[in-house]
Amino acid sequence: MSIKNFILSKTFLKNLGLAALIVVGFIMILLIWLNFYTRHGQSRPVPSFIGLTMDETTQLARKSRLKFQIIDSVYTSEVPRGCIAEQNPVPGFRVKKRRNIMLTINAFNPEMVAMPNLVNLPKRQAIALIESSGLQMGISRYTPDISFDVVLKQLYDGKEIQEGDSLQKGSEIDLLLGKGLSNQKTYVPDLIGMDIESARNKIIGASLTLVTAIFDNTIKTGQDSVDAFVYKQNPDFSADATIQLGSSIYLWLTVDSARLPVDSTMVITDTLPGGMTRQPD
Repeated sequence: MSIKNFILSKTFLKNLGLAALIVVGFIMILLIWLNFYTRHGQSRPVPSFIGLTMDETTQLARKSRLKFQIIDSVYTSEVPRGCIAEQNPVPGFRVKKRRNIMLTINAFNPEMVAMPNLVNLPKRQAIALIESSGLQMGISRYTPDISFDVVLKQLYDGKEIQEGDSLQKGSEIDLLLGKGLSNQKTYVPDLIGMDIESARNKIIGASLTLVTAIFDNTIKTGQDSVDAFVYKQNPDFSADATIQLGSSIYLWLTVDSARLPVDSTMVITDTLPGGMTRQPD
């Protein structure tokens, strides 16, 4: 039999059709399986696990048909110890059921770091070393000394602390700095409308001392204290005002924009903490 006759024969065509049906059937089964396996089009928002205990996390994950995995631990004051501090994906992100949610738990014991040696370092270098060591800059105090803006003592909780001593990560370190033997003066910074961290940095940059920050009765939550802005300062800002190096600065903070001075150059926005920004000159 010739090849042409074989190809046109009923037996060959019957087997070819059967093979085509098998291939089509296999592809359909594969597509159905993939659709089932990937749950195409089936997703749900991730609930918030932040602040939950392990038992509560297990119950919520089971109820939401999700899995979870603890991948890290941190130490923070934002949630109770032993509770979930961070999650990935974030709440509201849509995922398919039985997917793994990566969680970070708040450690029961705080992370400890070693105190570096800051004595005899310039102020800027000392601040950089404090922050790179996992600590925070506290209050700068000045005293007459032959040196200028150089660390004479490093203090924690009002007491001198030595190099290598263990501290809880995030602790505030105060510095006693030399202000030279002259009556050198510095400018009074304009702090109205700034959040506490921005104001603190500007005060340090002007070689002054932030003695205290007073929050008014509009501050009710931790987030309020973050969003709060300065509505009053002492001494007051003046373009030509100067005070002695190391002088004390007092701040009053609020989240109520109505407490800003009438002649303030601040305006409401939706983008900055406290909803404030400087009006262009």
